[in-house]
Amino acid sequence: MKIYTKTGDKGETSLFAGGRVRKDNIRVEAYGTVDELNSLLGVVRSYALTEQAQAWLEEIQNKLFVIGADLATPMDSSPKWLVRLDDQPVLMLENAIDQMDEELPAMNAFILPGGVTSAAMLHVARTVCRRAERICVTLAAEEAMNPHVLVYLNRLSDFLFTLARWVNLKAGETETKWHSRG
Repeated sequence: MKIYTKTGDKGETSLFAGGRVRKDNIRVEAYGTVDELNSLLGVVRSYALTEQAQAWLEEIQNKLFVIGADLATPMDSSPKWLVRLDDQPVLMLENAIDQMDEELPAMNAFILPGGVTSAAMLHVARTVCRRAERICVTLAAEEAMNPHVLVYLNRLSDFLFTLARWVNLKAGETETKWHSRG
């Protein structure tokens, strides 16, 4: 099977359950941004991380594929092979956040994104996640979509922020507090 099909050469792409849309369609932008986030998490996983952080990120990458398929399939289409996201993955994120928070110092100021390379990349991933969430909010205003996706992306950005802090803690890196110059 060839990787190129030439079916998208005129600026259109196929949705999973059939039908074609322009490549700049908000649905395509949504699942494309989720794909970007997934790829960025792959970069993060290429750095030295704890076994627990690697396991969490691998699980999240798998969920992001589910979300991508979910977003690529309109709600009025229900192919038998499609797995839609439910509320269980959100609970995993919340449990992981709570576990990390037990070790992290309390935040009493905003912190600047940065630290060790993996933590800095997690902050970038967090911003891409927030962008994916904003795009999905726009999609949800235009047509029906799985509400669990929005909840998951919202919680995932919290997780990525917390994981960045936790990775810095494990690396012995001090957080840099934001200082207003105003």
